[in-house]
Formats: sequence, structure tokens, C-alpha cells
Amino acid sequence: MAGHGYEGGRLDLPFVGISTFGKRPYIADWQAIDAEVAVLGAPFDAGTQWRAGARFGPRGVREASTLFSFGHAGAYDHEDDATYLPADVRIVDIGDADIVHTDTDQSHANIEAGVRAILRAGALPVVIGGDHSVNIPCIRAFDGADYKGGAFHILQIDAHLDFVDERHGVRHGHGNPMRRAAEQPYVSGLTQVGIRNVSSTAREGYVQARAMGSQIISVRQARQMGTQGVANTLPKGADVYITIDIDAFCPSIAPGTGTPSHGGFLYYEVLELLQQVAQQHRIVGIDLVEVAPDYDPTGSTSILAAQVLLNLLGFIFHARASTPELAG
Repeated sequence: MAGHGYEGGRLDLPFVGISTFGKRPYIADWQAIDAEVAVLGAPFDAGTQWRAGARFGPRGVREASTLFSFGHAGAYDHEDDATYLPADVRIVDIGDADIVHTDTDQSHANIEAGVRAILRAGALPVVIGGDHSVNIPCIRAFDGADYKGGAFHILQIDAHLDFVDERHGVRHGHGNPMRRAAEQPYVSGLTQVGIRNVSSTAREGYVQARAMGSQIISVRQARQMGTQGVANTLPKGADVYITIDIDAFCPSIAPGTGTPSHGGFLYYEVLELLQQVAQQHRIVGIDLVEVAPDYDPTGSTSILAAQVLLNLLGFIFHARASTPELAG
């Protein structure tokens, strides 16, 4: 059994040291990534239509993630009788993509360069936003130049459809990413879960989304279907990219976001879906977006985001250990 970090001579409590993701090693040289997971911050929020502040999401989620950094022998789950993220799962934090204020194109290009570097290294990219427009450069990075895995399906967990094509010339804001993703030839389809109530996308956007291969499931529909039912709607055997907007959760547990929408998911509803998907599919990339810490003085939203990401990574690598074909 792997030893605990406490045995190394330092207690190293969560509030001690530098706030990398999960207090994992920081790698400044993007050409020297040697890990199974690489975390990239994308602190860009110029794509927002209402309340900004997600630029501080990567910093907030990283700091919150230190809460779950006790020791290095993994996290034992007594319900599953499994130890998740043992020390042999190598995770590194490669810092943030450079953001150029008012320049969406250059900022997105810098994010894309970070994801490409991760893919070239053969690691799983985990991107922390930032607003949901950062998904656009993330998906672009999978165009085949640096990623050889072929087509994949996108699982979006979100309150909003984000399928606007163009509005007043804007094509790369946080209302556009799923439309831009659906246009890519290597994106085989989308499953959009949690979409509810008054949306930022008009009716024609829903029609276009379905015509371009999207399956749209509301929170109420997801509850009626059950976790396994939702997971089973994803194409069997497909590789999956997961994008999580924190506003998919009810603002009663995730108020720290720019566009909150009541009626959202609670923690275990999303966690159990992610576990099912990780057990059934090879996960090729992850982003989690729209955490805006300043709207939540309790810090609960950032903690929720960090906990979801760490649990998801735990599910992925536990599944890979027991089912090698999920590792690719």
C-alpha cells in the first residue's frame, strides 16, 4: 500500500504552501509535461453576457482543492470500497494560459496552445475556466494535429444550451461554445444535460442543436430517467469529452457563478452521472467553467468545483485500472 505524505517529515496542511491544483507539482515548461493528468487554468471571462468574475475561477478552484490534499495515498471511499487517486496517478499543474485583456482571439489561442501541449504529452487535459467560451479553444486543440484519438462525443452538464451561432457579430462568447463544437468534424454528437427554464438560446437554437446531433435533457427529465438512464443515452463505446458549467448545479449550493439558474442539480446527481460515464467510456478531456468566487463569500462553489473534478479524476483512473481499454 502506498505511504501517506505525512511520513515525509511535513504535515503540509492545506493552508500551507503554494495553491496548485490538489497541491500537485507545478510544471512551468509546457514542453516537459510528464504526467497522466495536466491541469491548465483558463482565466478568461470576456465572453460573459452578464456578471463577470470567472477570471478568478482557476485561482479559487485551485485554492479550494487544497482541502482535499491530505497525504498522498489517495482517498478511500467506504461506500465503493475503493481508493481513488493513489500516488501512482501522476497529476501536474501547468499554470495558466496567458490572457490578453480585450483580445478574445489571442487569449483563446493561448488556451489552445496549452491544451495542445498537454495532448502532445499524452496526458488528460483538465481545464479550469474562465467562462464557457474557453471550451472553444479546448475543442479546437483536438483537431488531429496533436491528438490522434479520433472522433469523440461531448457530454455537457449545464443550465444553458450555449448553442448560439452568431449574435451581433459575436461567435466566440460563452453562449456559443456548443455550436462551435458541433461544427467540428471530429465531434460526433452532444448530450446536453441540465438545460432548463428561460435559456440564453432561442427556440431556433434548440431546433438547430437537435438537427446537428444534440440530445437535450433537462434536470426534471434527468431525474425521471435516473442516472443510469442518462448515462445510457451516450453512444455506446464512444470516447467522451466532458464540459461542466458550475451553473448546472442549483445556486443554493453553487451561488458563485455569473449566470445562476434555479432548479439545478444537487451534488450526488452529477457525481453519480460522472461515475457512470467514467465506467462506460474513455474520457479524453475535461473542462469546468463559470466559477466566479466573488459571488460566494462562503467559498462553497469553489469547493464544490474542486471536489467534483477530483472525484471525476478518481473515477476515470479507477476505471482505467480495472478496464484497460478505457485508457486508450
